[in-house]
Amino acid sequence: MPELLKTVLIANRGEIALRIIRACQELGIRSVLAYSEADAGSLPVRLADQAVCIGPAQAKLSYRNATAVLGAARAFKADAIHPGYGFLAENAEFAEQCEKEGIVFIGPASQVIRSMGDKIEAKKIARRAGVPTVPGSVGAISEQKEALAVAREVGFPLLIKAAAGGGGRGMRVVRTAETLAKDLTEIMSEAEVAFGDPSVYIERYLTDIRHIEIQVISDGERTLHLGERDCTAQRRNQKLIEESPSPVLDDDLRRGLAQAAVALCHQVGYRNAGTVEFVFDNVERKYYFIEMNTRIQVEHPVTEMVTGIDLIKLQLQIASGIPLMLRQEDIRLTGHAIECRINAEDPQRGFAPSPGKIPWFRAPGGFGVRLDTHIETGYVIPPFYDSMVGKLICWAGDRDEAIARMRRALDELVVDGVTTTSQFHKTILESPQFRSGEFNTAFVGTLLK
Repeated sequence: MPELLKTVLIANRGEIALRIIRACQELGIRSVLAYSEADAGSLPVRLADQAVCIGPAQAKLSYRNATAVLGAARAFKADAIHPGYGFLAENAEFAEQCEKEGIVFIGPASQVIRSMGDKIEAKKIARRAGVPTVPGSVGAISEQKEALAVAREVGFPLLIKAAAGGGGRGMRVVRTAETLAKDLTEIMSEAEVAFGDPSVYIERYLTDIRHIEIQVISDGERTLHLGERDCTAQRRNQKLIEESPSPVLDDDLRRGLAQAAVALCHQVGYRNAGTVEFVFDNVERKYYFIEMNTRIQVEHPVTEMVTGIDLIKLQLQIASGIPLMLRQEDIRLTGHAIECRINAEDPQRGFAPSPGKIPWFRAPGGFGVRLDTHIETGYVIPPFYDSMVGKLICWAGDRDEAIARMRRALDELVVDGVTTTSQFHKTILESPQFRSGEFNTAFVGTLLK
């Protein structure tokens, strides 16, 4: 049996860095945290076995600086680099550099990241695996004539997507043929500026949908699915609340989604943790592959709560060359889990960021309550990064009890000095639509009017 990695460099910050540090320490792996000047006094820096400053506050000069990260890994003789999510997590060039230097990149191979990061190529791979995809163009679209041909085939409204887009960016809805040429030109220009790649593709725009994803884990030989997460409660394509299991799936749909996710992993030769994302048509009750995230997800604790499986530890073990000891029949989903992303934002001001000092912080507690956060009393939220300050996760025996527990936990949570989204989450949870489970991705927008 291969031995565990001895030293892991963590190239990230905040709650995910702290989550990885804790997993490393429980496994007896030395953790080295690469941090920016803005995070010098943070809890992850203090709790890591060692820490090294790799640059100034700007992410492009620190957390996104591949040269600085690799230099730190060499200096501390790290066996591997864990990128967490965001920053360098889905950067194929960085993963390839790690491979060339003999440093384990804790994630899939660079070529897999590259293939699945190109949404056009990912869609082709999904089709080869027999996974349903949204009707639309097979390859990139660059001319009006091609776009019109697709439009005639699938009908309006259409959705133009940047092939290299993500996180809700690089998308535009086209409702009539009259605006198609203008919209196509503009979104290609925007994609070139935002992602360095003007390639786009066109799909049917589904208006009544849910967002459902399947968590997978693979050691390169055996691929397991660990149930679904329903991420339908979104604002402008940004997830706010995630839950497992989905309140709308029956056993046949759940089984089909899981099998599709595993088939895709086998097709692409996937290794480590990943998430296969689908849209679910509420009207036709059909699901379609949209993309694969080749990293650990923000919402991974939802899966951990219903399975009892530590996904970060599995990542570290697989990266060490240790095969999965679990089999599919070992995985049991129990109860219901809900996660609320707590952001330092003001919902009353268009969710404007609210950085600043936290003079007092109180974490909620009790049975079935988990808070993944790096903040503490006296912490100063810097203005340079994502505004998420924590993830509140509640587990219970059923969905209604999980909602009640989350409402109680949100009331207990105190983050003084800044405005957070905690009370807006309560508004969502208390709405009749959410409580019924019958809603779509446009639902949160109706609460803001």
